[in-house]
Amino acid sequence: MNLEESTKIVTTNTPKKFLTAGTNRIKLRPLTKASIVVRVTLMSLLLLTLYGFLTFNYAGVGLFEGIWTMLGNFKTMFVNTHFKHFTFGTALYQVLITLGLALLTTLFGAIIALFLALFAAKNLGSSYVSNAIKGFVAFIRAVPTVLWVLIFAVSAGLGSVAAIVGMTFHSVGYLIKAYSESFEELDDGVIEALRGSGANWWQVVFQAVLPSSMTYLISWTFLRFEINFGVAIAMGAAAGAGGIGYEMFMASGFYLDLKEVGAITYFILTFAILLEIFATKIKGRLKVRM
Repeated sequence: MNLEESTKIVTTNTPKKFLTAGTNRIKLRPLTKASIVVRVTLMSLLLLTLYGFLTFNYAGVGLFEGIWTMLGNFKTMFVNTHFKHFTFGTALYQVLITLGLALLTTLFGAIIALFLALFAAKNLGSSYVSNAIKGFVAFIRAVPTVLWVLIFAVSAGLGSVAAIVGMTFHSVGYLIKAYSESFEELDDGVIEALRGSGANWWQVVFQAVLPSSMTYLISWTFLRFEINFGVAIAMGAAAGAGGIGYEMFMASGFYLDLKEVGAITYFILTFAILLEIFATKIKGRLKVRM
């Protein structure tokens, strides 16, 4: 039997619907209630955006004129930078204050979250306790960090205390979710083997759960530290916590000095890049050791 005869046999014995399936349009994603809601929401947001652009009061400023002015402001900020109202040493000191705020809130949040995440993980504790903790931290994450800082500022007053407590509160909610999900990815067979050999709950945690999840814990902690660094900059102005954020607020809102704002922005970007490099090296060394 040659190739042509075998091809004829396959074509003859194959149902017609399979031969013509390539020409028909296959509907991969049928419309559901969820997809309809998503599409209607996106279309509504698009229409509201277009309506906002059309009805916005531009105060006689044209589009190209506004773009040209913006580029000029960027040139003033990032090319002609200077320190006028404070020195280089003062800026460095204020950045270290912001780093201190981020470090304290991350450290406090990680310690509290690590303990609560052990009970929030479904493979380590009761499902009722796990659901209760996860529901509570979901509420914490739903409220922005700025609002938590302002809530605690009612009792502690605006300043570094309210900023640290509010940022720590939100960090706990964020890290509990991250840590507990890392614990839940652990193989259940390892836990059952340790329990079968007579290990208690703490021995399971220290001999299996924490060593296996250490890389993930370090990664999530550094990620939250980077987030807290950015939040601490905003809290320096919004909550009066000090640091480089307060200096940027003064330069942009009080002195109206774009050149100084550019210099502060360079400081923030430099330290953010250094933090990323440091975190990458730490995680790389940890993977090598493990």
